[in-house]
Amino acid sequence: MPGPAAGTADAATTTDVVCLGESMVTFLPSQPGRLADVPSFGRGIGGAESNVACALAAAGHRAAWVGRVGADGFGDHLVETIASYGVDTSAVRRDPDRPTGIYFRTATDRGADTHEVAYYRAGSAASAMSPDNVPYEDLLAGRVLHLSGITAALSADCLALLRDLTAPRPDRPLVSFDVNHRPRLWRGSEADASVLLELARRSDLVFVGEDEAEEAWGIVGADAVRAALPEPAVLVVKRGSAGATVFSGPRPGPRSATAGGAENAPASRSTEGGGAEFAADTVTLVPALRVDVVAAVGAGDAFAAGFLSATLRGLPVRDRARHGHLMAAAALTVPGDLTDPPARDHADHLAALDDDAWGRLRLGPGWTAADRAAEEVRTP
Repeated sequence: MPGPAAGTADAATTTDVVCLGESMVTFLPSQPGRLADVPSFGRGIGGAESNVACALAAAGHRAAWVGRVGADGFGDHLVETIASYGVDTSAVRRDPDRPTGIYFRTATDRGADTHEVAYYRAGSAASAMSPDNVPYEDLLAGRVLHLSGITAALSADCLALLRDLTAPRPDRPLVSFDVNHRPRLWRGSEADASVLLELARRSDLVFVGEDEAEEAWGIVGADAVRAALPEPAVLVVKRGSAGATVFSGPRPGPRSATAGGAENAPASRSTEGGGAEFAADTVTLVPALRVDVVAAVGAGDAFAAGFLSATLRGLPVRDRARHGHLMAAAALTVPGDLTDPPARDHADHLAALDDDAWGRLRLGPGWTAADRAAEEVRTP
């Protein structure tokens, strides 16, 4: 996959992916139940974009996380923990006046009615990010810039930052955007739907769940999502246990995430109405894996990391999605948001299986450390 522009550093020194967003200290319950009943919590970290950066670094890529934390102990913990995964945190800024965000959650699935999350992030250091105080030289230094709709919900300044980073510019890297619709963060604002649609349409590679597209935009089905988001060169519609549908095709714009990697987009042809006539999509349906789920948290971020990892390596679209599923399976089989990904050769072996063997895979806790022996990667 070529670098983002002529004149950048060579491949040996260029950052692969820069991830921008808020990371928080998360407190995980010691037992199931209501927050009111949980007697104690263990400390971890959570943040969609930093999760992606950690997973990519653990998978052997040069990843950087750019964010803003308080000048407090929680900020120290975040930066040190994220850096321990091999992530470059040198561009993280410390805010002397605002705290690092924290949150508590229950052990249930985020989609369950009993799931509770208590955020303490209003007025956090990350919510003060803006076009005036983030290091653009670091944000634009990678081959890929990964963003999330969560950041847009934090404040008007954060939204202005994402609008600026997704605007066309000559030095813009490939922009990856995970919609990550979180209605609670928008505090009942009706602007979330239009804002997320706007940012997605300005990006090159977009991840969106079929369920969140319906919730945010009232759109049902992968084809309808593509009709609403015609601009991204690659659109990944995640369909839960049904797998993922990937739409890929050249698009007009500053970058193109085509099947061959990130490269300059071809010019579009104008229609009589003045719009762009896009080339026909290649549509790739990739079934999900059967997984013995321990905790359904962090899977979406892990999927994005797996897909981006395979994109950076120039793998075919099917294998990009399969690597996304494999990375998600690693996250689903541990209690927290983060885990070590499977070894690259192991993941490549599984991603290369024929459709029948892929469909028979079942992965459970500990599978990423397992050998390829049949008794460890079970194929019933």
